[in-house]
Amino acid sequence: MSQPSLFWFQKYGTLAQMAQACVALLGFVAILFQINEIRSNNRAVSARQAFLGYTDLAFKNPKFSSPDYDIIKAGSHDEQVQYESFVSYFLYACEEATAAFADRREWLASCDYDLKPHLPFLCEKNRAEPAYLNTYSTDTQQWVKTSMKTASVTPPDCKLGKT
Repeated sequence: MSQPSLFWFQKYGTLAQMAQACVALLGFVAILFQINEIRSNNRAVSARQAFLGYTDLAFKNPKFSSPDYDIIKAGSHDEQVQYESFVSYFLYACEEATAAFADRREWLASCDYDLKPHLPFLCEKNRAEPAYLNTYSTDTQQWVKTSMKTASVTPPDCKLGKT
């Protein structure tokens, strides 16, 4: 007795089974996209919160957000530590914002604007403790170093030049 001829798909299952496998595969791909979108949204929310925290800190500490670094250096040790912490928080907030919003230049422009008055401190800190900037990403390190070069802030005096 001869066997009935099989269609090519019958070797692998019925059409319903193949359709079910395709739907399951599409569902899995959709879940992967959704997980990626959730991760991206969480990063954006975290970056916004960090930047809002920095903005609040700047509002509460105008002497640090628009510093006269010579006065801060001449001040108490506590004030110097507070200022260093302020700058560290600022760099962290900018690092998070620029990583989360890499395609939106306004975040970097905002950070560039706020960075300039802190360049003398960062120059002196980098000269005295080169490991300090190493605590940030290579992008942030490069951003700070490029900003110092653009603003003509160089050791040993580390003063803002005319730009």
